[in-house]
Amino acid sequence: MLKWIIISVLLFAIELYAYQAIKTLTKNPWLLGLYILICLGTLIYFFYGLSQFDRKIGVTKENLQAMGAIFLLIVPQLILIVFMLSEDISRLAIAAYNFVKASIINTEGDTTYFPERRAFISKLALGIAAIPLAGMIHGIIKGKYNFRVLRHTLYFDDLPDSFDGFTLTQISDIHSGSFDQTEKIAYAIDLINEQASDLLVFTGDLVNNRAEEMEPWITTFKKLKTPKYGKYSILGNHDYGDYIQWDSNSDKVANLNAVKDMHGKIDFKLLCNDHVKLDNGTDQIALVGVENWGHKFKKLGDLKMATGSIDKESFKILLSHDPSHWEHEVKEHDTNYQLTLSGHTHGSQFGIEIPGFIKWSPVQYIYKYWGGLYQEFGKYLYVNRGFGFHAFPGRVGMWPEITVLELKKRVV
Repeated sequence: MLKWIIISVLLFAIELYAYQAIKTLTKNPWLLGLYILICLGTLIYFFYGLSQFDRKIGVTKENLQAMGAIFLLIVPQLILIVFMLSEDISRLAIAAYNFVKASIINTEGDTTYFPERRAFISKLALGIAAIPLAGMIHGIIKGKYNFRVLRHTLYFDDLPDSFDGFTLTQISDIHSGSFDQTEKIAYAIDLINEQASDLLVFTGDLVNNRAEEMEPWITTFKKLKTPKYGKYSILGNHDYGDYIQWDSNSDKVANLNAVKDMHGKIDFKLLCNDHVKLDNGTDQIALVGVENWGHKFKKLGDLKMATGSIDKESFKILLSHDPSHWEHEVKEHDTNYQLTLSGHTHGSQFGIEIPGFIKWSPVQYIYKYWGGLYQEFGKYLYVNRGFGFHAFPGRVGMWPEITVLELKKRVV
């Protein structure tokens, strides 16, 4: 109850302060009334959406829509507040100066020390606030399904000669419980098939919470073609059902088993601390898949168990959902994992990426390795920005990703 009171007070304070900027621009009662109605309607919708949240079900599409609505309202208002707060600090300094000056020279009469807010500042703030607002509207309507294919060529000294030119496609973080447009997902499936890679891998988070979320999408995902070397997958943190309330532990275990079975229903072989050898008749490379291991989450991934008796220096591709695993265990591990594929971060579903100029997302303040390609100690990590979406029902500048990697033998 206390947290709801705190949230309500904070939202009310934001609304009240932002309203001052609108009042600076217009005194028209109809426009002011319309603004108040929009704010009240959004807040009512948000609190109603949250009231429908069921801990036994988890986040639903309705909850996501409510979160989207409050983001559309609050983010522009926070930008307004930054400008207004800066101006109010300036006004306070001017008022203090005026007060001291008046006291020294004993000025009588006008005792108005505070200058009025400037309409120019409010107009500037509104103009800047409109940019993320437009971006979020686009992200909710179109951005969340703006699938893109990113290609990279990686060079290795120890790649077996006969695997020179080997290609793999990676997808991650499907979050099927959030989908709401069948034709968009079907388009993405066709896009994956068009890549015609030698191997297809999925690096975790099939669902938000429950196995049943995937049921409506089985037929769609079964249309993923099986490449020459197969389709393999691992679990992500959401697949364990840790974020909702279960009637019993046995129900939670049953759900996890159902999630595992779901991988088979869409023709993926699930690797849970296990590996397979990809054999082309001349050479082999190992594909290793671990359960979720996160610095801030469950640490169920077991590299020793997953790798088994594979030689330490043989060529290995590791599937590990959370990139913090690479940071804390994999990159300096005695066993050489030449390439690790992860997901998990979604690139925060918000950011700016202009190759060669800027790469920024709020998630970088939480995860050191959060999106794209990294190389340290002669090993590669690739962090896929995610196929689906969760929490916020959209993507802004951090589009859903299909990754295609080509492995090449480095020529000395």
